[in-house]
Amino acid sequence: MESVCDLQEGMSTERAYEAEPVPSLSETITARSLAVSFVLAVTLTVVAMKISLNSGFLPSLSIPACLLGFYLSRALIRMLDYLEVSHLPFTRQENTVIQTCVVACTNIAFSGGFGTFLLAMGGNSAGITMKHDNNIEEPGIIRMVGFLFLVSFAGIFIIMPFRKVMVIRHQLTFPSGTATAHLINSFNTPQGATQAKIQVEMLFRSLGGSLVWSVFQWFFSAGRSCGFRVFPTFGMQAYRHGFFFDFSMTNVGVGMICPYMITISMLAGSLASWGILWPYIETKEGDWYPRNIGQGSLSGIKGYKVFVGVSMILADGLFNFLTIMFRTSRTMAKRRSQPPVLASQGNAQPFQCLNAGSNGGAMDMEQQTTTAKSFDERRRAQVFLRDQIPNMVTIGVYVLLAAVSTLVIPLLYRQLKYYHVALVYIAAPLFTFCNAYGYGITDMNLSSTYAKIAMLVFGSWVGIKDGGVVAGLVACGIMMCTLTNGGDVMQDLKTGYLTLTSPRAVLISELVGTTLGCIINPTVFWIFYKVYKTGGATGGDIPDVPYARVYRGMAMLSVGQEGLPKHSMLLAKVFFLLALALCLIREVASRQSWRMRGYIPSTVAMAIAFFVPPDMPIGMCIGSLVLYMWERMDPCGERMLSSAVASGLICGDGLGSLVSSLLTLTKATGPICIKFLSRGDNEKLDAFLATLPAKT
Repeated sequence: MESVCDLQEGMSTERAYEAEPVPSLSETITARSLAVSFVLAVTLTVVAMKISLNSGFLPSLSIPACLLGFYLSRALIRMLDYLEVSHLPFTRQENTVIQTCVVACTNIAFSGGFGTFLLAMGGNSAGITMKHDNNIEEPGIIRMVGFLFLVSFAGIFIIMPFRKVMVIRHQLTFPSGTATAHLINSFNTPQGATQAKIQVEMLFRSLGGSLVWSVFQWFFSAGRSCGFRVFPTFGMQAYRHGFFFDFSMTNVGVGMICPYMITISMLAGSLASWGILWPYIETKEGDWYPRNIGQGSLSGIKGYKVFVGVSMILADGLFNFLTIMFRTSRTMAKRRSQPPVLASQGNAQPFQCLNAGSNGGAMDMEQQTTTAKSFDERRRAQVFLRDQIPNMVTIGVYVLLAAVSTLVIPLLYRQLKYYHVALVYIAAPLFTFCNAYGYGITDMNLSSTYAKIAMLVFGSWVGIKDGGVVAGLVACGIMMCTLTNGGDVMQDLKTGYLTLTSPRAVLISELVGTTLGCIINPTVFWIFYKVYKTGGATGGDIPDVPYARVYRGMAMLSVGQEGLPKHSMLLAKVFFLLALALCLIREVASRQSWRMRGYIPSTVAMAIAFFVPPDMPIGMCIGSLVLYMWERMDPCGERMLSSAVASGLICGDGLGSLVSSLLTLTKATGPICIKFLSRGDNEKLDAFLATLPAKT
């Protein structure tokens, strides 16, 4: 038995699995895993569709898929044992495949636009009789299935060439994927592994506590702005600007997983935007943008948030994209010019070329130590790099899919021409990389934000007379499907990396799940749409879809119904240049080994803080503070248990949110409402209550 705590190498998960061979592809993707995946995909798609239709977004279902996949597979194994039917042992790799397949299917409930851009094309979302009929397209199941098959696979293939860069070289955390991997590793721990047993116990304690706390909060959220999530931690004035702790255990867990600099960068971004920039712009209401305009309108304050934040993300993504391409091209050129030298390095890791420095491609001692600093990382890298998926194949498939979509989508939606579709697919790889990179750092999928930009661009290009509303929404759908699926694939690859599941198995399960999703989701939606008359005048079991009207309003904005706020593009350009400068400084500091290199903030993390309210970075900072104090007091325990605790917090809060969502879907409300008022408001409330007649 390995030592439970080795501070030199850290806690090793893979030591517990060292005696077990890594299963082959046929032992990972089995008939059992496909059957379980299908059952769970249908079940969770119904839940995901109802949540998406009611809210316009979809919480991650990876944890429920992982849990249900494990227990359903175990139940099937017990039944086979009872019937004395031989079967393969259930492994963590098979569990990963089930989770990947189910999540790939259910995520299409969001990326497919059933609660957003798809319904926004219909007449119910328009709300009025349009002057130009070509700005309305009612949903049809045949067209929906065809559209999803055309656009849902491109993101999967275009992100695959970047898997080594993001997972191994940059070691992006992908917090939800990491949490899922820890849960899978804990479930499938070999007996006798003391360390894993301790981690499992701690994970379930953390999960149970987080779940109970999340459900407990629901009882005090009977009305709007009720509950512990609106507790004014730093006072009422700070609360009005979004600075408070919302008691979300997900944010605390993410803060424990993310590097310290990421959480600090997000907090700095929140202070710069929500503390300084946005309050200043709000003083210009009535001058820079119209008064009393909705918070969700891009003609108001949200227009500044979207364009400034996106410009920073684009600057960082473009810089990293070009830098990686330059490094990789230079390293490949050096390898071609020195084949005998590199051929003699038989024990070199295949990914060492990605860490090549400027001195002839050789890594210094510090880089070598970082690359192979633990047994876990060495073994995971070996399995991750064992399956060769040629980049030219994935890129070629993407080009083929883009070409087919360019020809067929204009036949489905005549408002969008073939050159519009081609331009979307030309720009999609850059945006997919930017989105996946940000996703890996902060666990925030901003695909809908990029998609809204595409909506504005193509809607204004086509114009209202030629159907610019529908054209913008279709372009939004192409971009959203591509970016969402690309980010989800990279998240699943991170889970596969941590569970020793080969990228080829992850890719195949992703393709199977996406194929199921392109059929199951439209079918479920069509049942809701026809049976419950979603958004119809007669009402139904599901209320009017709110986000469909939001997307319809944005599409109308793109064709010139309203203008963007003053100086929004100027601010976007300024922050684009500032972000590029920060990226350049960080790169130079890293190359020159400046002492300050560890204190330069992350551009993407700061940019994301421009979108999300400050309560998320505050929760993450609390998680980082807890981790730091734990590390100082008990470094051995922190290394062994911190990931398990963080994963449990995220998993428990996710399950609690799912329970709360299901209670909300059944029209249940909490019995108690807790509200926090300032002293002045409380005195006014007391005075008002005093005027009411006393109950006899």
